[in-house]
Amino acid sequence: MDKITRSVLRSPADVRGFADFDGPLYYAPTGFIDHADDPNTLPLAGSRRGFSALEIIRRRDGGGAESMILPLLALEGWVQNSGRVDEINNVLDRLMTKRADFAGLDMASCHVMGIVNVTPDSFSDGGDYNTTEQAIARGRELAALGASILDVGGESTRPGADEVTEAEEIERVVPVIRALADYGHVVSIDTRHANVMEAAIEAGATIINDVTGLEGDDRSLEVAARLGAPVMLMHMQGEPGTMQADPQYDCAALDVYDYLLDRIESCERAGIARDKICIDPGIGFGKTLSHNLELLSRLALFHGLGCPILLGTSRKSFIGKIDPKAEPKQRLGGSIASAVNGWRHGAQMIRVHDVQETVQAISVASSTALV
Repeated sequence: MDKITRSVLRSPADVRGFADFDGPLYYAPTGFIDHADDPNTLPLAGSRRGFSALEIIRRRDGGGAESMILPLLALEGWVQNSGRVDEINNVLDRLMTKRADFAGLDMASCHVMGIVNVTPDSFSDGGDYNTTEQAIARGRELAALGASILDVGGESTRPGADEVTEAEEIERVVPVIRALADYGHVVSIDTRHANVMEAAIEAGATIINDVTGLEGDDRSLEVAARLGAPVMLMHMQGEPGTMQADPQYDCAALDVYDYLLDRIESCERAGIARDKICIDPGIGFGKTLSHNLELLSRLALFHGLGCPILLGTSRKSFIGKIDPKAEPKQRLGGSIASAVNGWRHGAQMIRVHDVQETVQAISVASSTALV
């Protein structure tokens, strides 16, 4: 059992059962609405999005977890009975506090990150922009369509992808990064190799986006700390070649949360400040369809880490499992739906192939939320 099941609370004793629980509790904001004029909501990470309730989650012996939802109006009484006053105050502080600017971008807004794959074998657009000139043109196009960040990668991390030497990866990405940075764009380097990180930052990239959470290379943590660039830490179970073989979790959302918390603390010990860290739950990286849906349904849980959230769902295979007829480039609808879900949960950055459509969808969702 690796899901969170919601308890049916029939009596005060049921509620007290969560208060008396002696293990760790997890807190996911929920009941999302625009909070600006509503006294019964709290701001979500300093944005106009607000939450009106907390889902309080505890693990079960033997795997899985259960939760209850408390409206904020009922929270104070529960907190007093739980003896967790300081804990809840710290949680609410992390959930409410506006995130620091990330690579110069205001985290009160939801930014779209455009994917620039300089690869012949990425799962969706491999070979489409495989030359330096094509990749630069694609990056400039995505920026013009509304991408705040251009994520340049030279190695596919899909299952079964060909291995790429670091020298080849550097040769692919550095000219593209240099050109896009010279045009004034915010560029991230999508890599799991320390040497590539160094070359990319020297060429003008300002963000390190690592699918291994700075664990894939023994030098990555030290290099990232020394370079001083903001980092994006993703969760991946296993490694790209085998990650989808048979992923297992006690509880997917909580296990990923604990992993990312551990990686944040490792970064802090290495000298990387929390306000330079963004986290990514890693949709599709060592997860089944059930795991992915669980993570998407409780994405707001990760605000408790006190970092901006990056969500990457664009064209991914979980959409194809829901709609088996849809090849990667036919998954726009699912990509948009999951991006808007990410915005609703307060994600600060959405990584996509289809920038124009995503920007438009989030703009419409944001506008209707204010009516």
